[in-house]
Amino acid sequence: MKAIMMMFDSLNRNFLSAYGCDWTKTPNFKRLADKAVVFDNCWAGSLPCMPARRELHTGRYNFLHRSWGPVEPFDDSMPEILQRAGVYTRLISDHQHYWEDGGATYHHRYNTWETVRGQEADQWKGQVRKPVIPPHLGQLGPQEVINRSYMTKEEDQPQANVFRLGLEFLEQNKNEDNWFLHLETFDPHEPFYSMQKYKDLYPHEYNGPQFDWPPYSKVTEGKEAVQHVRYEYAALLSMCDAWLGRLLDFMDANDMWKDTLLIVNTDHGFLLGEHDCWAKCFHPFYNEIAHTPFFVWDPRTGIKGQRRQSLVQTIDIAPTLLDYFNVGVPPDMQGRPLKDVIKSDKPIREGALYGLFGAQINVTDGRYVYMRDPVPSNKPLYEYTHMPTHMRTFFSLKEMGTMAIAPPFAFTKGVPVMKIEALAGFLSGTAAPQFGTKLFDLQNDPGQENPINDKAAEERMIRLMVKLMKENDCPPEQFERMGLRDS
Repeated sequence: MKAIMMMFDSLNRNFLSAYGCDWTKTPNFKRLADKAVVFDNCWAGSLPCMPARRELHTGRYNFLHRSWGPVEPFDDSMPEILQRAGVYTRLISDHQHYWEDGGATYHHRYNTWETVRGQEADQWKGQVRKPVIPPHLGQLGPQEVINRSYMTKEEDQPQANVFRLGLEFLEQNKNEDNWFLHLETFDPHEPFYSMQKYKDLYPHEYNGPQFDWPPYSKVTEGKEAVQHVRYEYAALLSMCDAWLGRLLDFMDANDMWKDTLLIVNTDHGFLLGEHDCWAKCFHPFYNEIAHTPFFVWDPRTGIKGQRRQSLVQTIDIAPTLLDYFNVGVPPDMQGRPLKDVIKSDKPIREGALYGLFGAQINVTDGRYVYMRDPVPSNKPLYEYTHMPTHMRTFFSLKEMGTMAIAPPFAFTKGVPVMKIEALAGFLSGTAAPQFGTKLFDLQNDPGQENPINDKAAEERMIRLMVKLMKENDCPPEQFERMGLRDS
């Protein structure tokens, strides 16, 4: 048995032809939809990048106990479990955060791994002299300018090399058995840098400065600039589509559909001017971020070209892969294998919880979305960890000075953990703005433009939120922080 997971970053489902978009050029995502099962009700869990990837490994929510961080010593790691069961596992990625302090324990969970350098602000090429940064809107740092100077052709871009290495692995091992390939590109994550041939798919007039890396903020730019960024994203998305097509071509040419599971997924979406917002993390997790595209071909069922409505999440991917290889799912995994959902749309959960550590907590039952603000103080709030690192740094000495030892959680294998007060800012929970608690009816308002006032529905969603938090062995102070009762 063989399995491929092709993961993109920041894939907005509303820009894909397979999800109804009629202006982007994504024929291979549509082709994939014809060859696989398309999930219409897939949701993120823990956001953003590394919290989502911890869920990919562990099959359980991350964001109620921990901000951005590594795989922990007590975690169940799906690729490591597969390794122990005799399944060869390989990671190929250009996702720079795997190689930073806050992600440095992920890649060694695989038999082998390979990294491609140069995405975004990856500290890649060395240049002592500061580069000339062109006039621009939004973000553009010195390292990104340096990196781009080494990518003048498509084959130089990290995404192209990720796919090239992936196809190399497949060519070498297509006749072998019992392997899992985790193929992952940072694209179409910002900055939206692509070659001219993809930009030419979206002709438009724009006379402003370079603008392909929007700020994490409210939109202040004019309509022309907003539309330009959307076209820049679409161009990079079309590049993703083209390389996805090469993977599908390989599977066609080598008859891999008969014995190879294929998962195509993302960690989250991205706001491209919707709700007058750019990006993620500094806004509520609207559906453009949290409601994600998801495709699965399972050769055990042979079902293709169909859609499923049952609620699924990122946490379901690890148990699905373990189940596919006939490996037992650890009891600490909260996700569920998707085989029966694929076969008959059999529901596996009544609700989906999602959010960012220390920010709003959100829940959906597929019909309603409930976004709940924390109390104004956003306290108390603690990190629970054995691995005190943020994205690119260790926890500060000031943070470590607050450390106490907390009793084990249900999923820490009987081991106590460090309990550290959340004192840092971005992605650590102390800078959560008040957006206003909101309830949306997605059936009547799929664009989440008009919050509703329905006390009965809100009470149902609060009960569902509390239930799912308790099932996650949520720290008791999170209920206090959210102004909730834990009973």
